Amino acid sequence: MANKEKRGSMRLIKRFLPYYKKYKWILMLDLFCAALTTVCELVLPLIVRQITDEATSIPMTLTVGLILRCGVLYLILRIIDAAANYYMASVGHIMGTRIETDMRRDFFGHLQKLSFSYYDNTKVGTLMSRMTSDLFDVTEFAHHCPEEFFISGIKIICSFAILCTMSVPLTLIVFSVIPPMILVLTVFNRRMREGFRESRKQIGELNSQIEDSLLGIRVVKSFANESVEEEKFEGGNQKFLSIKKKVYHVMGGFQSSTRFFDGVMYIVVVVAGALFMMHGKISAADYLAYLMFVTTLLTSIRRIVEFAEQFQRGLTGIERFCEVMDVDPDVKNAPHAKELGRVEGEVEFCDVSFRYETETADVLTHLNLKVRAGESIALVGPSGGGKTTLCSLIPRFYDVSGGKILLDGKPITEVTLRSLRENIGVVAQDVYLFSGSIRENIAYGKQGASDEEIVEAAKLAGAHEFIMGLPQGYDTYVGERGVKLSGGQKQRVSIARVFLKNPPILILDEATSALDNESEKLVQQSLEMLAKGRTTFTIAHRLTTVRNADRILVLTDKGIEESGSHEELIAKGGIYADLYRLYATL
Repeated sequence: MANKEKRGSMRLIKRFLPYYKKYKWILMLDLFCAALTTVCELVLPLIVRQITDEATSIPMTLTVGLILRCGVLYLILRIIDAAANYYMASVGHIMGTRIETDMRRDFFGHLQKLSFSYYDNTKVGTLMSRMTSDLFDVTEFAHHCPEEFFISGIKIICSFAILCTMSVPLTLIVFSVIPPMILVLTVFNRRMREGFRESRKQIGELNSQIEDSLLGIRVVKSFANESVEEEKFEGGNQKFLSIKKKVYHVMGGFQSSTRFFDGVMYIVVVVAGALFMMHGKISAADYLAYLMFVTTLLTSIRRIVEFAEQFQRGLTGIERFCEVMDVDPDVKNAPHAKELGRVEGEVEFCDVSFRYETETADVLTHLNLKVRAGESIALVGPSGGGKTTLCSLIPRFYDVSGGKILLDGKPITEVTLRSLRENIGVVAQDVYLFSGSIRENIAYGKQGASDEEIVEAAKLAGAHEFIMGLPQGYDTYVGERGVKLSGGQKQRVSIARVFLKNPPILILDEATSALDNESEKLVQQSLEMLAKGRTTFTIAHRLTTVRNADRILVLTDKGIEESGSHEELIAKGGIYADLYRLYATL
């Protein structure tokens, strides 16, 4: 178990080391400064030994000049030590923060590449915890890890070498305490690592729960369920407390063991050193030097002990960082994917099958469909029939399980994701507006768009009039998720965003189903204008909104059961006719 844990730690450190590459000269200077501070600390026992030796052996040689020279030397060393320590505390920490920034950039960039299927099964609050608090711990790890181990290594090696010049047997006796000390502390270290991993997981769950509760605060208050949310939160909070208590019990054992071994090493030096001095094996000056060097040695070990918690936190942060970075996107560019360029808009499904990762049954099975460029297709049918899934496969939000999809005769897997999605516009029922102004949200459809282009897109979407009626017009703040706008207003802003993008292929996923009649009428007019001249896929439950589609497809769990215009399907008297009559009586 210990070997496995050690291998795991080494693997994580190897994964982390490349982040030092950009800052290798800063790191090297930081370690040089660490060496200077260590040398300054090790010189003091030697100075004291020299003065003591002169005083006890030949008192006449202990002059004021010698004492002053030793004092000046030590003062110079302390000035060097202060300058070196300043560099370590400032530039060294900045290096750690820069590494944290680089890791967070890589982390966020990787999250942008992950597929919808990953987010279907992952809590956003957990990811936020990994990106913030976990990586903050990595900052301290990045700076202190090489520094602390380097300093401690120098102190232990130099102390051993210097003490061996005084008495090899006594040095070996003193240093024999270190192996059992390391063995005991390693056991506690492993348990701390497990505890920190568990606490990090729980804080991620807690963050996710808080995010869920706060984003749904309107639902909470509408059902007067504040006490329910408080109870749920308290459960998670108490679980976190329980985990932390276990961790701190282990940490208490860790620190108590350290103090015990401190005492053992001191008593070994005092007793063994006194016996060696009594038998003339070492001088009084050497005995005093031993005591000072052991103090320095124990200070070094104590620093490692104090750093151990930070070290484990850092390793846990790196581990959680790597867990996400190791997730391979389900949907990615093929090795030789080409840029698509502007397309006509012909879409063809060739024997397409699809199932979600967590499902055992296919949502779509051997589906074949050809849509001409500029054709308007409506998808209707019962929930769960695969309408949204079918449309999600076109921009490769998910990849097909079998078969292929062609765009203008080219397999969509052979073109880059970016160029594919640049040619597709999506207007969904659940509109997401980013926190910011209306102008910024519309401009999201085309980076670098001019004010004139933004206004023109808003006019085409039927949004310009209501925008100008707002206090700050296009600079009006929409609030988080667009909470300051009505449903119809948010939908028209999202349509303006797609107008600005101007894609040849359009997907309308129940874009009016959540609106009142008046808003639906306004938005439907905007959508009809948006759909002109584009290949359009419309998913709708309100069948009156798809009467004018060139072709209506009835999609069920058996596949496409009916296809034709509104009039043809009504005359056929099948599933669509039944659905339409049912809707008309509501």
